[in-house]
Amino acid sequence: MRPALLNPLFAPVTSLPGVGPKQDKLLRYLLGRSETPRLVDLLMHLPASVIDRRARPKIGEASPGTVVTLEVTVDRHRPSPPRNSRAPYLVYASDETGDVVLTFFRAKPGYVDKLLPVGAKRYVSGTLQFYDGMPQMVHPDRIVDEAAFAQLSGIDPVYPLTEGLALGSLRRAVGQALQKLPALPEWISPEVIRRCKFPPFAEALHRVHQPVELTDILPDGPFWSRLAFDELLAGQLALALIRSQLRRPAGDRNAGDGHLRRKIIDALPYALTASQREAVAAITDDLRQPVRMLRLLQGDVGSGKTVVALLAAAAVNEVGKQAALMAPTEILARQHIKTIAPLAERAGLRVAILTGREKGKERRDILARLAAGEIDLLVGTHALIQEDVVYRSLALAVVDEQHRFGVRERLALTSKGEAVDVLVLSATPIPRTLVLTYFGDMDVSELREKPAGRQPIDTRAVPLSRLEEVMEGAGRALKSGKRVYWICPLVEESEAEGTEHLTNATQRFESLQKHFGDAVGLMHGQMKGSEKDRVMAQFASGEIGLLVATTVVEVGVDVPAASIMVIENAERFGLAQLHQLRGRIGRGSEASTCLLLYREPLGEMSKARLNVIRETTDGFRIAEEDLRLRGEGDVLGVRQSGLPGYRVARSDVHGQLIAQAREEALRIMKKNPRLTGERGEALRCLLYLFERDEAVPLIGAG
Repeated sequence: MRPALLNPLFAPVTSLPGVGPKQDKLLRYLLGRSETPRLVDLLMHLPASVIDRRARPKIGEASPGTVVTLEVTVDRHRPSPPRNSRAPYLVYASDETGDVVLTFFRAKPGYVDKLLPVGAKRYVSGTLQFYDGMPQMVHPDRIVDEAAFAQLSGIDPVYPLTEGLALGSLRRAVGQALQKLPALPEWISPEVIRRCKFPPFAEALHRVHQPVELTDILPDGPFWSRLAFDELLAGQLALALIRSQLRRPAGDRNAGDGHLRRKIIDALPYALTASQREAVAAITDDLRQPVRMLRLLQGDVGSGKTVVALLAAAAVNEVGKQAALMAPTEILARQHIKTIAPLAERAGLRVAILTGREKGKERRDILARLAAGEIDLLVGTHALIQEDVVYRSLALAVVDEQHRFGVRERLALTSKGEAVDVLVLSATPIPRTLVLTYFGDMDVSELREKPAGRQPIDTRAVPLSRLEEVMEGAGRALKSGKRVYWICPLVEESEAEGTEHLTNATQRFESLQKHFGDAVGLMHGQMKGSEKDRVMAQFASGEIGLLVATTVVEVGVDVPAASIMVIENAERFGLAQLHQLRGRIGRGSEASTCLLLYREPLGEMSKARLNVIRETTDGFRIAEEDLRLRGEGDVLGVRQSGLPGYRVARSDVHGQLIAQAREEALRIMKKNPRLTGERGEALRCLLYLFERDEAVPLIGAG
């Protein structure tokens, strides 16, 4: 239960005066929420910059083109002539050094009269310009009397906005939300507050939204840093709670004598790499320990993670228990089963797949066999964690591409068995700081080598102006029986406004089909699963030689015969994504080529990205560069830069706070694992405030 103290912050924004259905819609879009945002969402939307209104010259001394605040007396009004609504409404005002014209277009009758009564003293703030030699201010940003002026700090926050939402109305809403902020208990320990010189939470929030100094809104300043630390601490505490739940002593352990693993290794067409052998040994060792395993296995595209996962599953199967492998997409799940099934069959393991596509009788049969213990390894998507999926004795949960699943899914899968061991796979090598941020202090195994026989990939950047040549080259490749991927960023125009120059996949498919006829196929995320499979099968068999696709081929698609990839608008993709896409080729016996088609002129960031991808195929180096260039949003396949799942903390600025938040969380778990007493209550407030409350039911559980 959320502490009652926080209820005012979880009220909908529409409870604020002046926030109606239209603003609700715009705020949903701006704050990235599918339902009406709450006051807490508004308060965590921090300003991007400020306007300094503290310059208060006399009219005669004001510089044109600058933001100034003038103290004036209103002399006279000249309303727009009745027949010409386009002519501006002018108000003449003055001080002892000169006159200024305040100009309003399409002013409502009576509105300007009320704001600027003749003879009154007013403070007006805005950008001063000269028009026909006369100082003029068009639509002043602020017009206030003396009493209201005394309340203003002179520094206005400027927020990231969305079209149709006025800065003034967002500022007003934030101001009203701040007034509803309850007195919250302090959840950070006194020594951390002293060491980091953190202000109280409420002061930090007020000073970022209502700055008194220009530096108050800097992300590395004390106010923003305090809020970032709170958010990171909530994340780390939630991870530590889950971790302590996973680290509880486990009963029977889950590794057998190795007879099934030996059969799988004998069935492999190649020898395991040194790092695969090390990873398998580490996992087997974990499975024998008296506490549950929580291990991250990261390795580049094609480094053989699926085989390691299968060997881990075999280890638990040897003692008569079951394993499950959960992937974020159906394509990935089917790719895993394709690798696993033939090897499992040789070892006598019973495997099955469960996704949204298995329905009716087929699904009922799988569930019955699973409950009876007749399936050793179940591979699938979110379908694995539905209510009615019951395992007879689940002992190992393998989660692929973990960052695409929330903590809830991870817990839902592990709750399907007793003391379930967890192995997380990631094809995006994750730099150490991020491992801490997303998984806490997880054990990590890395697969560094490429499997034997992998061919080098020649990567080149080519401007779009040479598109005709690239098409001709693709034609020659098709004639000689080669398989080609052609990747486009979008499916169709409606997907994104303001991206007119991007070629969508459907258009490119049509233009290539004119050249090469039936040899061209199309695959994108909006197609049905069965349809995608059909196209993929045609491409794999060579029935189609050129596959136009969106990034649905990014993970897990395996066609060894494909040796050429064209990535159109390559400058639009993140490094990790380019690296993942390129990993679809170079999987067979022939040398491969990747062409990065870019639109000129290239920005600095895009140039740096394309250079990195041309220079190296080492996913670990690419991940580090990606982090350096963009922030981890993109490293983890999330669009915006900044920490995915975090609204305030930013890796480039608050990186050093991650480790401190981690230490603090571990200290709390040592001293007060059940979050009792006053500080415990305060920490529960923190978890709910930053919506890390999925960990709360675990407090002191079992």
